Amino acid sequence: LYLDRYEGWYSVRDEAFYDESELTEGEGGTKLSPQGTPVEWTVEETWFFRLSNYQDRLLALYAEQPDFICPESRRNEVMRFVEGGLKDLSVSRTSFDWGVPVPGRDGHVMYVWVDALTTYMTGVGFPDTEGEMFQRFWPASIHMIGKDIVRFHAVYWPAFLMSAGLPLPKQVFAHGFLLARGGEKMSKSAGNVVDPMDLAERFGVDPLRYFFMREIAFGQDGSYSAEAIVTRANAELANSFGNLAQRTLSMIFKNMDGVLEQFETTVADDELLGTVAQACRTELPDEFEQLSFSSGIEAWMRAVYACNQYVDEQAPWTLKKTDPVRMKVVLQTVFMAVRDLAIAIRPVVPGSADRLLDQMGVPADERDYRALADDGWFARLVASGFRLEQPQGVFPRLELPADEPA
Repeated sequence: LYLDRYEGWYSVRDEAFYDESELTEGEGGTKLSPQGTPVEWTVEETWFFRLSNYQDRLLALYAEQPDFICPESRRNEVMRFVEGGLKDLSVSRTSFDWGVPVPGRDGHVMYVWVDALTTYMTGVGFPDTEGEMFQRFWPASIHMIGKDIVRFHAVYWPAFLMSAGLPLPKQVFAHGFLLARGGEKMSKSAGNVVDPMDLAERFGVDPLRYFFMREIAFGQDGSYSAEAIVTRANAELANSFGNLAQRTLSMIFKNMDGVLEQFETTVADDELLGTVAQACRTELPDEFEQLSFSSGIEAWMRAVYACNQYVDEQAPWTLKKTDPVRMKVVLQTVFMAVRDLAIAIRPVVPGSADRLLDQMGVPADERDYRALADDGWFARLVASGFRLEQPQGVFPRLELPADEPA
């Protein structure tokens, strides 16, 4: 750190400094940041961090750990920025007095991206590096950030940590923007900001979360419409999975008095359970681990479709008359599959999944991914004397009001 005089372009809204080459011209000759926010010429005494010393070390980091910055588009963006040359970074301000005071320098407060970034470590106990919290949580496995602040987290923050001799986070992942209707970026000035609480009230938290995680590849920008939310939620949650669960549980309740029993499976049953296990225990968790949520849900949906095809082919409503023993096997096979499917999708639709698992007698402490590998759960449920009550649907169909804009 060294004390000097700063002259340059600053965006109050972004709380960020920008180089002349990054600016564009707005209406009336106003200079705008890459985010489209006004910038103003700032002159003040400031402390500088010698960011220029870390260009080679940062480029080496990006080369040695290709997944340090994700997705690839953000990694490329950061590398081009660093390759273009790094200037020393202003880390204190004197033009206002709100903020964290700089020790030993009256009139200076910390630049927001210094004190904000340090909270990642102070929040888990730093400077007590031997404490339980710090030992458990640092270095962080991942920083989840918006793409418009990737520079602060993937350039400045790693350089600060390198300077202090502290371990870096393992990965920085920059998610995209949720765009307004027409594909425009939401902003207060444009008047197109959407209240997420309003959306949740209109469509339900679970269907809304499911739509965005299913519809948009995480890391990319994405847009939505009321019609798209209703269509996706009805087709996949209500019709495909919800109907599968409801008709299976209803038939067990009506035709088996809600009582489960041990049974012997056939090749067709084992194939279905194997397909579901592959999707729920391997494909979806692996994709989620890579933050590929839409791909994970796609694998889950393939298993849902396989279950519906199995039910259509086995036709338990016909077996009720021709082979009631086989009917019980089919229904209980699907019961087992629905349990796995509900647990697998639970992080996305937790409220709905829990209401379904409650009806199925699955204990609250047996609903995480580790429980999916527990092959003894069904035998324990049978032995417990569990009896299925009249099932209630957990994925009601959504309706688009006649006056709702698409």
